[in-house]
Amino acid sequence: MEEKTKYRSKEEKEKLINRLSRIEGQIRGIKQMIIEDRYCDDVLIQISASMKSLKSLGNEMLKNHLATCVVEKIKQEDDRVIDEVIDLFSRLN
Repeated sequence: MEEKTKYRSKEEKEKLINRLSRIEGQIRGIKQMIIEDRYCDDVLIQISASMKSLKSLGNEMLKNHLATCVVEKIKQEDDRVIDEVIDLFSRLN
């Protein structure tokens, strides 16, 4: 199976890494809340916020993928990309 790669500019990588670092901090915060026996409501709210952060990051990655990788393959007349996108959407749900 061919390993695919995606070039990302330094700026793009920094943005993604920063978002992931914030999400990582949220997860560590949830872990600490569990250690400290925090009230369930508070923990659940933080879990929800972390999930929203991940979903937002995923949506941003998807938009970028469609606008760059998929468009490029269509320009190269690589119709297999349509099947890839269909498969991707089914996996994301």
